[in-house]
Amino acid sequence: MERRFHFISGLPRSGSTLLAAILSQNPRFHAGMSGPMGGAFGTMLGELSGRNEYSVFVTDEQRRRMLKGMFDHYYGPEYGAEVVFDTNRVWCTRMHQLKELFPQGKVIACVRHVSWIIDSIEQLVRKNTFQPSSIFNYQTGGTVYSRAEGLANGEGMVGFAYNALKEAFYGHDTANLMLLRYETLVSNPAHAIAAVYDFIGETPCAHDFENISYQADEFDLRAGTPGLHTVRKKVEARERSSVLPPDVFRRFENDMFWLDPALNPRGVRVV
Repeated sequence: MERRFHFISGLPRSGSTLLAAILSQNPRFHAGMSGPMGGAFGTMLGELSGRNEYSVFVTDEQRRRMLKGMFDHYYGPEYGAEVVFDTNRVWCTRMHQLKELFPQGKVIACVRHVSWIIDSIEQLVRKNTFQPSSIFNYQTGGTVYSRAEGLANGEGMVGFAYNALKEAFYGHDTANLMLLRYETLVSNPAHAIAAVYDFIGETPCAHDFENISYQADEFDLRAGTPGLHTVRKKVEARERSSVLPPDVFRRFENDMFWLDPALNPRGVRVV
């Protein structure tokens, strides 16, 4: 079976797991939380580079076949899906390579008000008081300020993804890129999912937005962050107050470049 591959990327805590859970209701689709393919892709690229003395025997065509073969073999017959969505924040940094390997493949980048992303992670930290999180390398000290700083720097969970998103958004391969706002997904899921189907060129399927199912409890527990990939049964927007100090919240409130048409020179679709 010739599978079609698409990719879910973007910012953390912005609806990628929820999107995957909804899409998985379609029996023709497979989608899940972030998996190993992003890291494996980068490792293989490195091993096939000039740092390996035997790279002189490897052509670009061989590299292409080997990289594409990783997806074909990882998503073997046991998956039984015609369309596969692989999720990883690194895909926004691989737009050109993905275009070469999967010309028809699309990248759906989930985005959200950055202040609320920081807030969502801080909420998890406070909820899991006695379980240090892998997000902060299981460190038990720090303050909300140091945690926000660590998340937002270029190597942090949020900062890296944010910079990767900008690289994709302002790059040359934006024809295969769509940004899906968390706010749209939770407040109007029917519209959001219809836009995804239109973008990837698939026939729409009926989805039940009041009966979503997804489990990753074992992974979240091992990461010291129970609830990291929890998906509520019903898709709906929930109003609440931020747990962040006002100055921390304000620091990130103007970072949503995707909302300004003047900052979208290539006309990337934003839903």
